[in-house]
Amino acid sequence: MPVLDMFRLDGKVVIVTGASSGLGVAFARGAAEAGASVVLAARRVEKLADTQQMVESLGATAISVGTDVAVPEQAVAMIDAAMEAFGRVDVLINNAGVGTAVPATRETPEQFRSVIDVNLNGSYWAAQAAAKVMQPGSSIINISSVLGLTTAGLPQAAYAASKAGVLGLTRDLAQQWGSRKGIRVNAIAPGFFASEMTEQYDEGYLESQQQRQLLKRMGDPAELAATAVWLASDAGGYVTGQTIVVDGGVTVT
Repeated sequence: MPVLDMFRLDGKVVIVTGASSGLGVAFARGAAEAGASVVLAARRVEKLADTQQMVESLGATAISVGTDVAVPEQAVAMIDAAMEAFGRVDVLINNAGVGTAVPATRETPEQFRSVIDVNLNGSYWAAQAAAKVMQPGSSIINISSVLGLTTAGLPQAAYAASKAGVLGLTRDLAQQWGSRKGIRVNAIAPGFFASEMTEQYDEGYLESQQQRQLLKRMGDPAELAATAVWLASDAGGYVTGQTIVVDGGVTVT
């Protein structure tokens, strides 16, 4: 197979959680441009309509499924909807996530648990449900963060803990499902990309963090989507259990 053809996702079904905004939209676009049918999942169903319209404008088929991945039953229902619509699930991009910036001495149990429930537990419930229907050659891509590997000057204990947990989860699922199920499981650790989360940062924060970046710029969401397409496709067929850091050099400074 020609090398460039290995990056295609024609005939595959890709689920993107957190697809209502930000990086989820970029992942959905990347999957559609690579030829996949796309299942769009998020809690904010009304915003999924815009993402679905964008995916369909690219010539891809898409469905939208209202899903709170923190609820195991809803993660199962998401997979059931994909199977009913397309009869298969080839790729899961576990992108749904929330974040807070609360000093550790003031963070409430409810605030901490709410972040863990979505970012870590939700990734597990979705992966667990998907793995039950996935065939050999399928791919799960967990979206972690550089904050699972380093710090960035904000009080983000819950977020950092959840994203570090995702890295451990990725390694373990990769070793459980690699030889037995033929499912590859990898993680992407993004640096600073424009998203709803970055819009909440105080003025000047992102500029201060750029001093740590070797490339001295924010990431383009398309660069992150391209990484996901690689991991989802045959081009990434020998990659599993890995964390791919896409951060402009933040974690090496």
